[in-house]
Amino acid sequence: MVDARDEQDPYIEHRRLLFATAYRMLGSVTDAEDVLQDTWLSWSTTDHDAIRHPKAYLVRTVTNISLNRLTSARATRETYVGPWLPEPLLTSPDIAADAELADSVSTAMLVVLETLSPVERAVFLLREVFGYSHAEIAETLERPEPTVRQIAHRAREHVQARRPRFDADQARRRQVTAQFMKACAGGDLNAVMELLAPEVTAWSDGGGKVTAARRPLHGTDHVARWLVGFLAKPELAALTMEPAVINGELGVLATLGGHTVGALSFDLVDGRIQNLRFQVNPEKLSGLTLDNSLALPRSGQF
Repeated sequence: MVDARDEQDPYIEHRRLLFATAYRMLGSVTDAEDVLQDTWLSWSTTDHDAIRHPKAYLVRTVTNISLNRLTSARATRETYVGPWLPEPLLTSPDIAADAELADSVSTAMLVVLETLSPVERAVFLLREVFGYSHAEIAETLERPEPTVRQIAHRAREHVQARRPRFDADQARRRQVTAQFMKACAGGDLNAVMELLAPEVTAWSDGGGKVTAARRPLHGTDHVARWLVGFLAKPELAALTMEPAVINGELGVLATLGGHTVGALSFDLVDGRIQNLRFQVNPEKLSGLTLDNSLALPRSGQF
């Protein structure tokens, strides 16, 4: 048996790929780490000499364990308090410079992936993000290749129809992020409104654990007034905000008393903020301490 501490162990070698697969499948750092633990348990009790392609075996195991978890998670999310958003994850700055890679891990994309069935999500990710062939995916999911091709086509069309439009201008995003933080810190309602698109929508995920809007907020005036009013609460007087690359895009981290209490991601369209996604559920902030977890190649072959 290969020791997990051995750097030549295929599990260690491909751990970033395995985490990226599980995270994109589940939208949860905690669940992705659990999947990796289950994958290691399976790997550690398997005869490695009998496995011709360890990477394929590991990706197959992660995908199928994630499918099982995602199927059961759907029922739980039906009773979730307020809007459900994926767990944010700190990523390395170089990801933000790669528009295609940044889009594949963005919060907006993870939200779109939630609208796919578990199998559609697996097929889409393996095909469109990691570059596996239909035949390889069919082997992984134990489904006929023609069926996989149909699922891949359906999933791709579904995602393309729902994928939000956004600006890729990183300089403009840095500028807007700085202006937004300054306006919020100063409680400047007019300045906040000027940064928001007329059709802006804000989602706030508190999971029933902390105060958050139970429904999406729409419109410049509504969103700006809610945001400024929320930040004006006395218990948030010591709140600080700082820029951070979250899920491949520049966003904002909020800290209070030295602890991270929230993360903001947004879509920038025509130089204005189109969608705001606030993650403030304390149970979904562990990924904000895992830097560089998604700094890895997009694709790989079995």
